[in-house]
Amino acid sequence: MSDAGTAALDGSQQIDSAEIDDRDKARRAIAIWLWASAGMVFAMAIIGAITRLTESGLSMTEWRPLIGAIPPLNEAEWQRVFDLYRATPEYQFKNAGMGLDQFKLIFFWEWFHRLWGRLIGVVYALPFFWFLFRRQIPLGFHGRLWILLVLGGLQGVIGMFMVMSGLVDRPSVSHYRLALHLGMATFIFAMLVVTAIQIVRPAGQSLSTASRGLITHGWLGLAMVSVTIVWGAFVAGLDAGLFYNTFPLMNGAWLPSELFDVRPLWFGLVDNPALVQFTHRYLAIATAIVLAAFSLRAWRQTALPMPIRVLGAGVGGMALFQTLLGIATLLSQVWIPLAAVHQAGALILLALLTAFMWSVRGEAKSAATA
Repeated sequence: MSDAGTAALDGSQQIDSAEIDDRDKARRAIAIWLWASAGMVFAMAIIGAITRLTESGLSMTEWRPLIGAIPPLNEAEWQRVFDLYRATPEYQFKNAGMGLDQFKLIFFWEWFHRLWGRLIGVVYALPFFWFLFRRQIPLGFHGRLWILLVLGGLQGVIGMFMVMSGLVDRPSVSHYRLALHLGMATFIFAMLVVTAIQIVRPAGQSLSTASRGLITHGWLGLAMVSVTIVWGAFVAGLDAGLFYNTFPLMNGAWLPSELFDVRPLWFGLVDNPALVQFTHRYLAIATAIVLAAFSLRAWRQTALPMPIRVLGAGVGGMALFQTLLGIATLLSQVWIPLAAVHQAGALILLALLTAFMWSVRGEAKSAATA
């Protein structure tokens, strides 16, 4: 090959190398943005838990997407929003006689909750459109990132839909709508985690191989974690954590008396506070057992890289810790700091299991059942 040909080839290789470096840098930047968004959603779930636990969620009766970010700035405006709250069932049936200073405390948490939601929208949307404009989003991710943007906006609508259920004829929000709101936040969080993991994986890089049995076990665990989170929302919405504050027995019995009194039973399991707590208890215990077995199984898969095995072991450890947090929250009669940490623990557990499941793939041979 001539010197000119060699020089041309070297130049082409340098250009290709530079393009690859640019793509890798863009992927890392996108991953950082997605992890930051996931972190803000995680914080939002904790703020939402505190808002609910302090019974602050119905303090703001208006929905003003833009100017609502600005809190009342003078006494006249404070009195106006307080008068709106005093017209609600929550004030009339639960907080009659509350003064303006007390109202300001609960108003803060709901205002901060909504403000944080707006900030998440800004932190997600602005970089998204920047990466889109720069054409730096890898192929195959455009649709998912658009869906996340739409789901974020929908989550705000669901939040207001939930609040509206407590402004008409009841002094609390619908626990079904609360579960929908928390469920959507959980789904968005998990989707952000998965996308952040996948987007930094170089094209053509194969996943670590795990047995089909372990993969199936992991999917079962993920489904159980999700269902347990939904029942946790039912517990929160019905204040069911204030019933039967003993463990393992429920006031001296393994089964609550409501189990034999409420009919139809299937409705009681989602609507009766005592039965909702009973269901959440045993869902959580069953989930912890399933995930502890999953972790042991993952650790025994010596073909997996050590970081993946450690991640699998962490799933079981976090599941057991989360169960202990739940028991402590129950025994403390829902002490707010413990309850908020318990909600955070659910998302951490979900993130660990999600990260594991999207970092491995099943073996090609169905005979592998380790």
